[in-house]
Amino acid sequence: MHFLDRRVLLISGKGGVGRTTVAVALARAAARAGKRTLVCEIANPEGGPSAIGRLLGVRDVGPEPQLVEHNLDVCHLWARSGHEGFLRSVLPGKTLIRAALRSKAVDKFLTAAPSFHEMGVFHHLLSLVEAEQKGRRRYDLTVLDMPATGHTLALTGLPDILLRLMPAGPIAALLRRGQAILNDPAQGAAWVVTLPEQLPVTEAIELLDGLAETHMPAGGVLLNRMPSDPFTAPERAAVERWLDGTDGVFGEVAFRRIEAAEQARARLTAAVEAPVLDLPETDADDPVPGLVEALARHMADGGAR
Repeated sequence: MHFLDRRVLLISGKGGVGRTTVAVALARAAARAGKRTLVCEIANPEGGPSAIGRLLGVRDVGPEPQLVEHNLDVCHLWARSGHEGFLRSVLPGKTLIRAALRSKAVDKFLTAAPSFHEMGVFHHLLSLVEAEQKGRRRYDLTVLDMPATGHTLALTGLPDILLRLMPAGPIAALLRRGQAILNDPAQGAAWVVTLPEQLPVTEAIELLDGLAETHMPAGGVLLNRMPSDPFTAPERAAVERWLDGTDGVFGEVAFRRIEAAEQARARLTAAVEAPVLDLPETDADDPVPGLVEALARHMADGGAR
């Protein structure tokens, strides 16, 4: 389980599996382990409230990193900021570039045109990963809470698509710099968050296949909300026999859920080569602290190597 020795971790997964909560908890655990950490999400200037901001108690999250606690910064990745940063690096007339990108017509074109939105996000992400401060990397670790699966694969597959179209030039150089980090198993990894249920497990397996096709290394699977099993094998067998002779009792649903979760986990581990890490069920109203503690224990036990 490689967390602390990577530069970039992409946290992906279907909606509803707790992806954002896990991303924030992982970033907070890394910060407490002494890593200068940035946690970010893909957004836009006109977007709604920030999910990671809500979990970290930050009201206004923008494209510039801001410190939220010791060793931990938070920001949004804006395609517009990436477009502007890239154009400013290759073209003169910075004032004109900034004015043009503030045009609603230009902004709508760059957002709607195929791959242009991902290109802006890609550049913004890379600029933060490569950022330096006082002669050293500004961040040891960048944790990105990815959007839905389709957008995740659009971002990880962007370099291959555009390099086939533009094998040379400043865009190609940018994409290759990004590939050298993201597609290097020693520097980048994607972690898929899922639940111990059959449909989420199926979706996680499909997402891992998609990541492999885009050459994105998979760190593993984070199996969120895995119920604890207080029964020994003989106890479970005894309860099973007793339940077979009843018409249903209080607690049966919870008991069956443990069995179903174990079956889903077994199917997942049999289908994927990547490691699977169980994350416990935590306080539904405030799940981050419990997940931080679970991930911190894992890192302390050697899971960061």
